[in-house]
Formats: sequence, structure tokens, C-alpha cells
Amino acid sequence: TMASGALDTLRAGGVDVADEEIERRRNLAVGSDIATLIYTSGSTGRPKGCVLTHSNFVELARNSAKALEEVVNTPGASTLLFITTAHVFARFISILDVHAGVKTGHQPDTKQLLPALGSFQPTFLLAVPRVFEKVYNSAEQKAEAGGKGKIFRAAAHTAIEHSTLLQEGKKVPLGTKIKFALFDKLVYSKLRAAMGGRVTYAVSGSAPLGPRLGHFFHSLGVTILEGYGLTETTAPATVNLAKKSKIGTVGPVLPGVGVRLADDGEVEVRGINVFKEYWQNAEATAAAFDGDWFKTGDLGSFDDEGFLTITGRKKEIIVTAGGKNVSPAALEDPIRANPIVGQVVVVGDQKPFISALVTLDPEMLPTWLGNNGLAADMTLADAANNPAVRAEVQRAIDIANKGVSRAESIRKFTILDTEWTEASGHLTPKLSIKRNVILDDFADAIEDIYTVPVTTTNVSLG
Repeated sequence: TMASGALDTLRAGGVDVADEEIERRRNLAVGSDIATLIYTSGSTGRPKGCVLTHSNFVELARNSAKALEEVVNTPGASTLLFITTAHVFARFISILDVHAGVKTGHQPDTKQLLPALGSFQPTFLLAVPRVFEKVYNSAEQKAEAGGKGKIFRAAAHTAIEHSTLLQEGKKVPLGTKIKFALFDKLVYSKLRAAMGGRVTYAVSGSAPLGPRLGHFFHSLGVTILEGYGLTETTAPATVNLAKKSKIGTVGPVLPGVGVRLADDGEVEVRGINVFKEYWQNAEATAAAFDGDWFKTGDLGSFDDEGFLTITGRKKEIIVTAGGKNVSPAALEDPIRANPIVGQVVVVGDQKPFISALVTLDPEMLPTWLGNNGLAADMTLADAANNPAVRAEVQRAIDIANKGVSRAESIRKFTILDTEWTEASGHLTPKLSIKRNVILDDFADAIEDIYTVPVTTTNVSLG
């Protein structure tokens, strides 16, 4: 943050500088010059400084504005950022908005999410999946508190079913159409109003969104365009487009960008968006490339229409003692969607079975507790040992386990009485988990899962 009065001091220092001199200096910059240095999140190791050029930002912004013209090139287009500008995603969108003439607001505090949406009334959103989960979970718990939880859940089920049928090109049954029209008046219209009433698109990135949320928001009239990229690719390499979108994927490749899959399924990228080098780290730079192809470290697959799906992170793949390869994200994402779950880390490398560390969401927990006849002011420590809370976490884990094989399923879990935050050093600025840090800091808790008798730990039956 800038110190009080610093902006005035900065202005005063430039009073005597002629406009011609400013223009001369501005024109000295060329595309290959360094525009910024952004450090990687450090979620899987030591952060590295990515050298991004003016060309990276300008050329990608131009091409993205053309690809996303229905989103950004519309009269009165405006967006509200819920990501800090320490993140390349927010930095890139800010530049794209200048190029496209989009009115831009910024609210990095997710606690102010709904009030900010109501006052700013954006036409499209830019956020990480956790923001969309917050909108959904807040609406669900508000409905529960008002005695309308059953109606909300039925509306959500209908929304997801309706959108899924449309995407698959199947006929929507008359009964579903009638329910959809009814819930549009009772539920969906109110959620649209809560988001400002003008949102028609939302761009999601930095972590997998999950088809459930994608279909839910699509039925509200908000098309979520999920994309994929890294700091090293100046944010997007692929993104779903208004006229070419498939929920559950991260979309087709953007113009000016190339994406290929290595023999082991690793996603590799080259093109106008790929960074120049890691700052003062020639060894890491050399290791990151195969010729001019940047090795992302992510695993993925293309369907026959050219849509990319990210299936996991190469370095995060868990290999159990039995030799089973497990992608943590496939389990973590559906568990994290539960309203009382803050974060979750799946563990089990070289262990006999898969298990999980779970933290509770201190924002959503009081409402959930109150809705379930429990003390809303219960501490995290007490909640972690509460039978009803454990049962709810169990339910979330059982849902996740349905999506994987028995060998990949979570057999045991522990609810921690702490919170993982950016301040605690366990989350990145984009709210991704720092897996290596968590594995080190909570090594004792992990060891207890595999050594403490079953009767004193949480057991998943999935």
C-alpha cells in the first residue's frame, strides 16, 4: 500500500517535467523490453521470478480482446476483479480492459463480495473458483436460515440438470422445463439481482472450477468461461469462448498460442504469451523448456473438438505404497465445494491408503452451525471435534469418493483446528494451497492418521 501523501509527493515531483519528455521516454520502450517481474506462487516449491515483456501483455491482450469480443467489446462493459494484482491473472485483465475500454473495479476482499457486486453492477466477472463457491454457499446457507433450504437444493439440482442436458444436445423434458421456469422466478432471478443484475459472463482461472458450479451459474444466465494458464504464460493459454464453450474443460487454445501434449500427457505451451526467462536463474529457465516449448508441469488431454481438460499437476501426483497413481485435485475440488470446508489437502504418498487434512471455513461455519441447531459461536477447536461437523465433512468426502476408484478413495481424514491463510504461509495470493509447506508443517498430523487407532480418528467409508 502507498503511504499517506505519497501520491501527492509523486505528482509534485513530476510538475516540472515537460509532456514532450514524458512522451520521448515512453516511446523508448519496445516489445522485447521487460514489462514486469512476477514471482510464481510457490505452491510447489521456491518462487521464481518470471520475466514478462511488453509484447507478452500487449499481443495477448489484443488477441484475447478479439477472441472474447462478446464479453469485453460490448457497450457499457464493466468488470469487478476479486484477485489481487500480485497475480498475473488480474494484471493481464487490467491491461486487456484498458485495450478494450472496459470499466474496471477492484475488490480483493471476498468478505465484501456481494455488497461490491450490488453496488458496481458489472457485466462480467473475473475470479478464482473459490469466489464462485462462496456465492453458491452463501446463497444456500441464507436459504437454509430462512427455512427454504429444500427449495434451494431442488432449484440447484434443476439448474444443473437443465444446463447439462442443453450442453449434451439432449431434449429437456417438459417437467424439467416447468420446474426451471418456476425456479427462475423463485430463486435464479434473486441470485442474478444479488450479483448486480447485469452479469452475463464470468471468467474463471487459476484452479479447476468443476462442472457442478459451471452448470449452476449457466442456468442463472451467467456463462462461466473457464480458462487455463500460469504466470509463465502471462495468464491465459486457453479459454472457453462465448461461441465455443464446454463446461468442464478449460477451452480451446487462444490465437497466437500453441499447446501440445508430451508423451506423458504434460501440457506444453509456446507463443506470444510465453515468458522470457526466470530472473537470474539460467538453470531453471533451461529446465523449463523443450526447445521453445514451455513445460507447464500440468497434465491434460484434448477432446476431438480441441477443448483442453487439465487432469492434474505432474509434481503433485501421489503414488501409494501399492503403486496406485492418484491426482489430489480430483478429490480436493469436490470436497472444497462444501460450505463448511475451508481447505483440504489429500495425502498418501508411499502410504498404504489415501487420507486427507481438512480445515473449516470460519466465514461459513457460524451460519451452518446455526442452521443445524448448534452454537453459532463454536470455536474451530470445538467444531473440529463436533459429531455433526464431522458428519458433514464425511458427507463431502463420500461425494468426492464416488468420482474415483476404491484404491484412489479417501479412507481416513482429520479436521484441523486451525485456518490456512496467506498470512499463515499456507496459501498463495490466489488462494491456492502451498502443498509442500502444509506437508511439512502438519507432518505430525499426517503421521497420526497412519498410526493412531481407527476408533480415535475420522474414518471415511467411501
